[in-house]
Amino acid sequence: MDRTERFYKIDHLIRERENVAQKTFLEELGISAATFKRDLEYMRNRLNAPIVWDRKTRGYRFGTPNGDAAYELPGLWFNASEIHALLTMRQLLKDLQPGLLEPHIQPLLARLNALLSTGDHEWEEVEKRVRVFHVARRTVDLQHFEVVATALLRRRRLHIVHYNRHTDETSERTVSPQRLIHYRENWYLDAWCHLRGAIRSFAMDALRSASALNEPADEISDEELDKELASGYGIFAGAEVHWAKLRFTPERARWISYEVWHPEQKGRFEADGSYVLEIPYADDRELLMDILKHGAAVEVLAPNSLRERLKETIQAMAARYG
Repeated sequence: MDRTERFYKIDHLIRERENVAQKTFLEELGISAATFKRDLEYMRNRLNAPIVWDRKTRGYRFGTPNGDAAYELPGLWFNASEIHALLTMRQLLKDLQPGLLEPHIQPLLARLNALLSTGDHEWEEVEKRVRVFHVARRTVDLQHFEVVATALLRRRRLHIVHYNRHTDETSERTVSPQRLIHYRENWYLDAWCHLRGAIRSFAMDALRSASALNEPADEISDEELDKELASGYGIFAGAEVHWAKLRFTPERARWISYEVWHPEQKGRFEADGSYVLEIPYADDRELLMDILKHGAAVEVLAPNSLRERLKETIQAMAARYG
């Protein structure tokens, strides 16, 4: 926590609790008594903070402001997750199609602009200098999304016409919607498929039609959904989990060692600087795509079935180039 952040924390603690003991400040801020004393003197002398010591309660509180001097904290910049969230929200609201929320959008945008305008930075300058790019986003039919979301929350079954890009086939089926997932810039519906008698995940942009039915949706527990859909790698489902062992070159390891491919992944450096990454997967389609983008900088060590699948893919790629 840097000094400016500590000033905001001190201010927040006093406003929230009205009277705060020095011990509380030291514990919350993780600083020494000497550092706290210096911070307090700076806030009083430079920022005109009316912080006083109350002998009766043996704590610090806000007193009467000194004369006409205004108390104002310095502009606080955002951390990486906060600026990403604010700019993403602003972009999503800006791109929102006209609908029921339209009367509420402008006040929300105004509030976001106010949050982005910190210190000497106006929101226009922040948006100009800090960019958030959303890559490979596929367009979802707004009407289909509304039907699915409504049925999901009202716990009603859906009749859908779904296009399977892998097989290039279209099928009709009844599903019990369980949850909507936003993954890698795209929306997916996790549902119980009554046609297959199993849990399935459907890309929302692949729906050709969707209509709500009067029948109540079957309920599937979160544990069962996670066991089927979240245990492996990526969006593809499968209850049988395998472990992939990948070895990246020392040069590529400088990036990969900082990346999170799966919450349960394991990683280690080897003596030559190579990095071995182990990740669980149930279906290898998405994993193969992520491996291939690293080209010759990665080698599949195990299992042999994944290694052979990758080998076949590379050979097919080479054949295209003669």
